[in-house]
Amino acid sequence: MVEICQNELPILPWADHKTARLPGLNPVAPGDWLLVDDAYDAQMAHRLSLMREHRQIVHKLSDGARAAAEELLENVLTELSDKEGFAVRADAVRCPDGRLVPLGWSQPLLTAGALVQEDFVIMQKQGDEHVMTGAILCFPASWSLEQKFLKPLVKIHIPVDAYTPDIARRVQRLFDGIQVARPMWRANYLFYNDPELFQPRREEERRSYDAGGPKWLRVERQTMKRLAKTDAVIFSIHTYVLAQQRLDALGINLPERD
Repeated sequence: MVEICQNELPILPWADHKTARLPGLNPVAPGDWLLVDDAYDAQMAHRLSLMREHRQIVHKLSDGARAAAEELLENVLTELSDKEGFAVRADAVRCPDGRLVPLGWSQPLLTAGALVQEDFVIMQKQGDEHVMTGAILCFPASWSLEQKFLKPLVKIHIPVDAYTPDIARRVQRLFDGIQVARPMWRANYLFYNDPELFQPRREEERRSYDAGGPKWLRVERQTMKRLAKTDAVIFSIHTYVLAQQRLDALGINLPERD
């Protein structure tokens, strides 16, 4: 278990009416698609370790999604070129932790995953539904990339109890409605008994939680961004983890939820 926690929590999903109800979408402000916080160095070190040691678990890319993955990397580089702490060059990127990351276009998802804290999931329309055709997922919150890869939205969200057929139809309409240059974001939260970011679980391996045990709050800031050339929708995840003691010190009142 690796403990990597932020000191601040800028998003309180349960406390804001704009995020409290599903699906809770909000427009992304210019320059805020990708975020850098005080856990950048530690999260990136963990990501690099996971990509080295568990590549088959954290990385999937179908042949049909390669162009979308390359366009995603192009979008990441464009965003980082204006972000403090990054220096984007023709062949490499200098990151806030001092690393120089070569631009490996033969592995676009792994390259993107080595630059920023966000995980990325590629969703492409096939028939009436968006299907997961690629991902770099180092910090899964109790789901398995291997199990969800090449599955449509409805099957990706099994067994989420709140994901009713009505919500499924609304989410598909939202994916259809995402416009180029107008990304949207939402947020969710879960309680865990440990702070580990890498929490892959299959559908049949339900997450256990002891409300009386140690408590960490995990918040995901999720964005949906449509790519202009390939029309793929990129689902990105920025993960915050804070211990109960830190939340208390910040004066953050938590909802009663297991």
